[in-house]
Amino acid sequence: MQAVWLEETSDSLMVTNLSKPGRGAGEALVRVDLAGICNTDLELIRGYSPFAGILGHEFVGTVEDCDGPLLGKRVVGEINIVCGHCAHCLGGRSTHCENRAVVGIRERPGVFAEYVVLPVSNLHRIPDELPDEVAVFVEPLAAALQIQEQVEIHESDRVAIVGDGKLGNLIAQTLDLTGCRLTVIGRHEEKLKPLRERGVSTTTDPGSISNVDVVVECTGNAQGFATALNLVRPRGTLVMKSTYRGRLEFDAAAIVVNEIIVVGSRCGPFPPAIDLLKSGKIDVGQLVDRTYPMGEALDALTYAAQPGVMKVLLKPAEGRGF
Repeated sequence: MQAVWLEETSDSLMVTNLSKPGRGAGEALVRVDLAGICNTDLELIRGYSPFAGILGHEFVGTVEDCDGPLLGKRVVGEINIVCGHCAHCLGGRSTHCENRAVVGIRERPGVFAEYVVLPVSNLHRIPDELPDEVAVFVEPLAAALQIQEQVEIHESDRVAIVGDGKLGNLIAQTLDLTGCRLTVIGRHEEKLKPLRERGVSTTTDPGSISNVDVVVECTGNAQGFATALNLVRPRGTLVMKSTYRGRLEFDAAAIVVNEIIVVGSRCGPFPPAIDLLKSGKIDVGQLVDRTYPMGEALDALTYAAQPGVMKVLLKPAEGRGF
């Protein structure tokens, strides 16, 4: 099978042929129909964290081999492979399992390949009416929804999102459903336009707002974090939703003096994400920039890393499209 392989540095990134994986007990062999390129994939290529193997963690696919009712069904998969018996798993914090592997990120082959093997317990069936181009957004949408699992958002709250990329857009759409007083801050008018058309307030001037109750930082850079810290009111909440490469320098005294609550946010719940996509309340069609075949994956990754680009998809196999 064709797969995108990274050997810890961008110099060794390649599309190569590998043996089709075999599944073990409790696992499923899934044909990957469509995969999404995430900023974390790009950061791994840049050396964010040592990783050798197949990249990718956002996907929708079809189960080709497993025991149970998912055989032949379209699925998406949670990316944390957990042990089920450590203190975190037993305490309801399985995404922080002490022994976890993470698909395409840490000690587990990813989905930029024609096939992937995952535990059946990680898989969620996709409704027939959801095309692949929508279902592939379940994982990042779940990550966006995790914010509301961690922070209670009220209609009266002033909420700001720093960043107008694909994750910022998904977060904006989910938070807008709460009825809060939301503003999205970005640098690109063309990326903010779809949100404005949905009735979301946007601006390219972070100085136009202040004293925000909840700020979500999703740029992944120091300037974005500084902007977020400057916006949040005393005793407000700053949610860090980005993968940061290297060390982040910031004014720690401002956090202490203003008693800011800082929340790290990562993976989120799949069932609500699937339900939202099924309902049509979240629009992901406007997020897809380009789709590439697996043989052109290196071109796809290069394009995805360009400024202003939204979601780039890889199509390893023929799936269910629009």
